Amino acid sequence: MSSPKSVAVITMSTRTPRVGPEVAAVVKEIIEKDAEASSGITLEPIDLATFKLPVFDEPVIPAMVPAKASFTHEHSKAWSAAIAKHDAYVLVIPEYNYGPAGATKNAIDYLKNEWDGKPALVVSYGIQGGKMASESVHGILRQMGVRVTAERPNLVFFGSHGPELYSAMLQGQLGEETRKQWTEEESVNILKGFGELRALLFEPVVVLEEKTA
Repeated sequence: MSSPKSVAVITMSTRTPRVGPEVAAVVKEIIEKDAEASSGITLEPIDLATFKLPVFDEPVIPAMVPAKASFTHEHSKAWSAAIAKHDAYVLVIPEYNYGPAGATKNAIDYLKNEWDGKPALVVSYGIQGGKMASESVHGILRQMGVRVTAERPNLVFFGSHGPELYSAMLQGQLGEETRKQWTEEESVNILKGFGELRALLFEPVVVLEEKTA
């Protein structure tokens, strides 16, 4: 029997206060409760904030690592190792000012070969569900060689501009009505996206034989 595939559920927000960890926990919980979605897969939470990545400060280009160069800083080595060991990713991203957070883009840019060729699902959240941030990150990852799912859930807070939004923004707390809305209504989109990721993860890799003269 083959070993389970490892999928990282990554909280890609870093600022304080932040609701990102609670959003990622809800996404992970929805996936784990679906036996079909989680079969043969282990989900591991990763919090970007714990790595304390500065704006990229390595003297080498990420694409050169590990074949032609090595990272010099411990934060880079730790982030690289955390990402490299997983088979696929669920990136839970916030939208700030109509785009992805700087920390999100910076963390993606730190690496190249660790992401390359692996499947990823982008789940965004924000005032309008983070649609513009999701679109941007989707394009970035695809150009980097990541196999991104077509389905990208956009999570809107209950009441749109109501008190639950401000509780999330100002206190970093996810309201109960928002949690209920996502669990009962948005779970369909989250599981659809994860189903696409699962298909990419388990699809056979086709190796083309090189023709010789």
